[in-house]
Amino acid sequence: MAETEGSPFVGCLEKLKSYVRTRKGTILAAEIILSFIILICYAASMYGGYSAVAICEMVFAIIFFVVFMMELDKQFLVVNWLWSDFIRAAIGAALYLITSLICVIGGAGDGARIAGGVFGLLAGILFAYDSYTIFMDIKSNRQHTAAPTDDTV
Repeated sequence: MAETEGSPFVGCLEKLKSYVRTRKGTILAAEIILSFIILICYAASMYGGYSAVAICEMVFAIIFFVVFMMELDKQFLVVNWLWSDFIRAAIGAALYLITSLICVIGGAGDGARIAGGVFGLLAGILFAYDSYTIFMDIKSNRQHTAAPTDDTV
């Protein structure tokens, strides 16, 4: 079945292509791919319990990717999407760095666990960079209004 010009998937695919070319889209796509690689490494190791961090962070990154790609953040104004994304990225960076250090230090004899730990360290750096860029966006978007001053007492 060939796709026609009126198909709703064509518009969604164009949004996907254009969003991945943005800085935020590239970062989120890299987070999703890296989390998937870490998930595979941890699933292949003898200790599969560390894969929970990769699953959670991948799912959250996919949710925020779809929300920002479809511009749903402009429709659902109840949620402060910038702060929510900042909290997601900061917690993801901390969790990846902690679990990856544990896996790299204690993973003797388990190559998949060590590989997952090394990729996790890279993901921790990527999530930290994401939280830094989000923080700079929050800082630049904040309105600085001066308080009124009265000379009368």
